[in-house]
Amino acid sequence: MTLGSSTGYAADCCIMFALTTFLSAFLLFQVQPLLSKAILPWFGGSPAVWTVCMLFFQVTLFVGYLYSHLATRYLSKTGQAALHVVLLLVATLLGPITPAASWKPGPADDPTMHILMLLTVCVGLPYFLLSATGPLLQAWFTRTKAGVLPYRLYALSNASSLIALLSYPFAFEPAFDIARQGQLWSWGFIAFAICCAVCAGANAKSKTLLAEPAADSAEIVIAPTRADWPMWIALPMTACVLLIAATNQICQEVAVIPFLWVVPLALYLLSFILTFENSRWYRRSWFYSGLLLCAFASVWLMLEGGQVPIMRQLAANFGMLFFGCMVCHGELVKLKPHPRHLTSFYLCLSAGGALGGMFVGLLAPRLFTGYFEWHLAILVTCVLPADVMFRDVGSLLNRRRVLWGWTVLVAVFAMLSIGLGKHLKAMTEFSADASRNFFGVLKIEINDDSVKMKHGGVLHGMQWRDPAKRRIATTYYAEDSGVGMILKQCRPDRPIKVGLVGLGAGTTAVYGRAGDHFRFYEINPDVERFAKQYFSYLSDCPAKVEVVLGDARLQLEQESPQEYDVLVLDAFSGDGVPVHLLTSEAFDIYRKQLQSNGVIAAHVSNRHLDLKPVLLAQAERLGQQMLTVVKHSDSEGAATSEWVLLSRDTALLSRKEFENHKSASDGRKVLWTDDRSDLMAILMKRE
Repeated sequence: MTLGSSTGYAADCCIMFALTTFLSAFLLFQVQPLLSKAILPWFGGSPAVWTVCMLFFQVTLFVGYLYSHLATRYLSKTGQAALHVVLLLVATLLGPITPAASWKPGPADDPTMHILMLLTVCVGLPYFLLSATGPLLQAWFTRTKAGVLPYRLYALSNASSLIALLSYPFAFEPAFDIARQGQLWSWGFIAFAICCAVCAGANAKSKTLLAEPAADSAEIVIAPTRADWPMWIALPMTACVLLIAATNQICQEVAVIPFLWVVPLALYLLSFILTFENSRWYRRSWFYSGLLLCAFASVWLMLEGGQVPIMRQLAANFGMLFFGCMVCHGELVKLKPHPRHLTSFYLCLSAGGALGGMFVGLLAPRLFTGYFEWHLAILVTCVLPADVMFRDVGSLLNRRRVLWGWTVLVAVFAMLSIGLGKHLKAMTEFSADASRNFFGVLKIEINDDSVKMKHGGVLHGMQWRDPAKRRIATTYYAEDSGVGMILKQCRPDRPIKVGLVGLGAGTTAVYGRAGDHFRFYEINPDVERFAKQYFSYLSDCPAKVEVVLGDARLQLEQESPQEYDVLVLDAFSGDGVPVHLLTSEAFDIYRKQLQSNGVIAAHVSNRHLDLKPVLLAQAERLGQQMLTVVKHSDSEGAATSEWVLLSRDTALLSRKEFENHKSASDGRKVLWTDDRSDLMAILMKRE
């Protein structure tokens, strides 16, 4: 081979390696929101869907990195190429990645295991190969391009990942339905497989371009120290826990939609891009100071409670996430080894991510009765980098420097710990019982005069302990609330059949009369257990009462027409909105279960989102009238509530009982579907 042809071939290899890296990372991070969104309606719209998906993606990433490490260490170049090309060929011949309807879970299925199995079958092998691409291509690149450090390929990979994430909610999600997105992704994977096969071939014959370093080479290869290895795992693990905990915290307060998955993950990736692209982007003093400020802001807002405007909460939580990831990844880059130890470094990095995913996805729900991993993540993210700086001779915190820096830090850590402890105490005060499962955190608070059920920090039902008052409808279900008037004052003179999506404490059962049929749909078995154990609404009800466990939308879809007079939509995850219950596809199911003049009563009380435009769009689409009923809190236990009533029965919605509580609509319409749900359009104007 001549010098000219060798140079041209090397240049072509560089382009092919860059293109393959870009494609693999793009597909890797496009498939995450795609599949998570596809299965979200099957699992109650719970924030845990994304958590479990992240667990799968992080563990598969680790398996891919392990494969890269073992293949490059124990297989010949020809063996690596042959094995990888065969796996690529098998992956391209698999069926579509979007799961079929047969994967919908049954009521008895464990959601976590069902999701992990579903993802393994549908996208396991392609995702594994995409995960292996980063370190594998960088290892091959060091052989085809002598003397060129491969770490910028990692920055390119993360840049492509960021483009994939940001393009999903703004380009792919609005333009294509889930099935079409899956088809486009499959075509992209075929293109990637071809490019990757070319790179494998280039690696197999790389001996013509690069000889192995001679034994007497002047290059000094410094081996990692014993202290480096645990930090290669601990730092990315901390960043991963911070990422998933922040996403859980945000989704619990707002809604479970791809946009609120994408932004935290984009910030996480941006920190990778900046720190791995060039060391000049990470200034330890700036970012660590920013981290401490954001930690204080997050803790302060937590202590202020849920009335803080959502934009402030998002700014504090996103700031905490970004600065925390910048510090963790910045310190990780300072510890990166010589390229000869590249696959070991990335293996530890991915192991940290997998451990972080396992901690939040598997251990935390079993160890904690609340979302306490967010508190833990804030504290550890501030403390762990300080340990790295302590051992760095170039740091102000090194043991050989003055003690003022440590004095300040200890004081800061003490204040953060006190603030976090105070918030934890407030969360657990008056708590008589608590549980945490796939569907969230549920707790019972018993005071002198009442028993309350809370989901996260949001009240989901209350009953007076005084026997004379225990049949009073409280909180959002008072007699002059929207649902109270429909079920008591505006009911026909005959027994009625009512479907209720969401059980809570069972408060709406106070409106049941002899001969009525109240059928509750509840996805969380702990809600039913607490409602029967701590409240008497269900047992005191003279009507026939049923509780159907499972996702309401799936149950209603599978049932024969129930001919409900009223269908009550009252499902929340904390204060988060279950988007899949407010889409066109969901309302088509509801319409089939209602009588022709039946009423849909939707509870839309929310601190952050104005859901009325979503309901108005559905009413217009279905040819129904819409009425908004607002009830303010009072001394009888009623909380401020907002209900939207939809019906074809215009005479019913025009009755005088609604006049004193009727609220006018501003006329905005925002149509949600399973494929498209615009959150920004319904943010509260006051914020």
